Amino acid sequence: MISKNKEKLGRFYKQFAGGDQVLILINADPDAIASAMAVKRLLWRKVAGIVISHINVIQRPDNLTMTRLLGVPVVHRDAIEPDRFQRKVLIDSQPNHNEAFSRFRYDVIIDHHPDTHPQAGHVDIRPRYGATASIMTEYLRAAKIKPSTKLATGLFHAIKTDTRNFERETQIEDVIAFQYLFRYANIPLARRIEQADLQPGFLTFFRKAIQARRFRKGKMFAHLGPVPSADVCVLVADFFMRVETVTWSIVSGICDEQLVVILRNDGIRKNAGNLARSSFGEFGSAGGHKTMARAELPLGAVEKAVDCSSGKRLTEWLVNRIEQRTWTSRGAAQRK
Repeated sequence: MISKNKEKLGRFYKQFAGGDQVLILINADPDAIASAMAVKRLLWRKVAGIVISHINVIQRPDNLTMTRLLGVPVVHRDAIEPDRFQRKVLIDSQPNHNEAFSRFRYDVIIDHHPDTHPQAGHVDIRPRYGATASIMTEYLRAAKIKPSTKLATGLFHAIKTDTRNFERETQIEDVIAFQYLFRYANIPLARRIEQADLQPGFLTFFRKAIQARRFRKGKMFAHLGPVPSADVCVLVADFFMRVETVTWSIVSGICDEQLVVILRNDGIRKNAGNLARSSFGEFGSAGGHKTMARAELPLGAVEKAVDCSSGKRLTEWLVNRIEQRTWTSRGAAQRK
């Protein structure tokens, strides 16, 4: 494993030259932010400049707190000029995960989501890993770089978050990375990030979700209408999973001319990623892991099937598609 990581690190470094301006693109969440920090550290003093750019609006309290407390300089994609960068790196995602990513050609792609076989000078995709932060920790160790307190804290928090405290699919490499980072991380600082307070404006969406909720055969559905960020749907979906009888949580909202659908489940003989793809893949980007997934569907594609201006009709459409695919999947499993 050590020799393989050194080989991967060597191929990673071969993509860059001393005069390069490097753009790191992410869909900002704890794993992506921390992994981008690690890439930036690996390239420190090896390239001319590095910018971390996020395609989403950062509004989740933990993400905002993480970038603030760890001092991570990030800029939104709309504030950059992509043509001035000689090298582009995509971390914790793949080009077909979002239209904003698919516009670029990449020199490096590192991710832990299901492999969609993207093309780049260096591609390292490990779907069995619980977090991209675990992969980046291996890169740092292969480079013999001791992480700073802030970098170690970010990676530590990312692994903890993406594995849900090791309650969802992981492997021994995630545990080894976590144990290694524990030596250097500031645990109280990580706890402050994890326990970040909700913004007051989000309470409106929790109220709307509770009022609009539909419960059917263990599944909690809610459509929030227009939302300032997909992160709002994530927070509500995670909240619904704390209700005793809920085994699935499906929360949707409209943001940036897209219908965003967030799926969560209890992990018992379920696969959220497969359900997202089978239910919504024909309309746009959809996929994820066994316990968590999302779909981001252009409104133009969805409106051919349902009236998106009607929250009631849209909810019914979502329920029917999820129920139909769940029933089909259950029948296939029983036949096996």
